[in-house]
Amino acid sequence: MKEEQVILVNEKDEQVGLMPKQEAHEKALLHRAFSVFIFNDKNELMLQQRAVHKYHSPGLWTNTCCSHQRDGESSLNAGKRRLMEEMGFTTKLKETTSFIYKAPFDNGLTEHEFDHILVGKYNAIPSINPDEVASWKWISIEALEKDLVENSESYTVWFKIIFDKFQKHLAV
Repeated sequence: MKEEQVILVNEKDEQVGLMPKQEAHEKALLHRAFSVFIFNDKNELMLQQRAVHKYHSPGLWTNTCCSHQRDGESSLNAGKRRLMEEMGFTTKLKETTSFIYKAPFDNGLTEHEFDHILVGKYNAIPSINPDEVASWKWISIEALEKDLVENSESYTVWFKIIFDKFQKHLAV
């Protein structure tokens, strides 16, 4: 199977090329990505725990799902695709904001992403894909804020950045 390609972009989110995902992470090149945040009617956030065999951030808690857009795919369509692949459901999403971040990992790879934040609503139980997700839970914003302080090492880098800087954009 051919390795997934990521969309290389400049600081204006203009496409400048394509590259295999692994190579882009090895070279720390800026590429397009998205992060999905799903809330229920109680305004609780659905978190996922990344599968323990993931190549970076294994076993850490993070937003509902995230990944990379494919060439020619919109952020919203990519978000819906990945939500189904990881969490086993789809729902209407809206794009709220975007930002650039860079985060090196212990394994020598670096996430350098132009990340689009997508939000949606859902109230049922997901059907998680165990190849991608170890567990999931609903959590109130208040409980999450407390846990991010007390157990910061249990969360992915990008999730902490988004939650800290862009919380106002996460309203559904």
